[in-house]
Amino acid sequence: MNPSTTTTQTPLSIATGPAGRAVAEPMSVEMLDMMQAHLNMERQSSAAYFAAAVWFAERELVGFANHFRDEAKQEQEHSAKFADYLISRGQTVELDTLEPPCQTWTGVEDVVANVFLMEADVTTSVLQLYATAERLNDVRSTVFLDGVIDEQRLSEHEAAYLLGRVKFAAGQPAALLIIDAELREGEAKPASLQG
Repeated sequence: MNPSTTTTQTPLSIATGPAGRAVAEPMSVEMLDMMQAHLNMERQSSAAYFAAAVWFAERELVGFANHFRDEAKQEQEHSAKFADYLISRGQTVELDTLEPPCQTWTGVEDVVANVFLMEADVTTSVLQLYATAERLNDVRSTVFLDGVIDEQRLSEHEAAYLLGRVKFAAGQPAALLIIDAELREGEAKPASLQG
């Protein structure tokens, strides 16, 4: 390089998100709004699971109480996963006010049926997120959602299994205590034909 030649470089222009974090690919407003809504749906699910855990603890069904307490923690982890993803995309996480969860049910089957419906709603939300990401050609989001979809499918499958077991018990205390013991021991898992 000739010492008499001076070069000036133009500063690089890098897009940033609302908090000033670098953004490799902007996220559409539609996708951001849906991701925020889903994150808050996971938080609401956590509160609902915890309410169910309390209900079972009050009735001395330790296995059910522990199971739903663990599910509440898992839903918090799911919401944290979405928060981490939004941050990685340079977005600001918006936490909505949670609604008080239901705390009164007619019995064990009512609680578990509501949990199953909640999981089905969460699955629908995840699938809508995926369809929107595909439509918007947001490959980063589809890659992120691939693992989420499989986890959610498993959560829905486990809720359906527990609901089936509880329905089969038909409100019989002895049968419900067997399911409670299986949950306490971590042995209440759907059948697998894969060996």
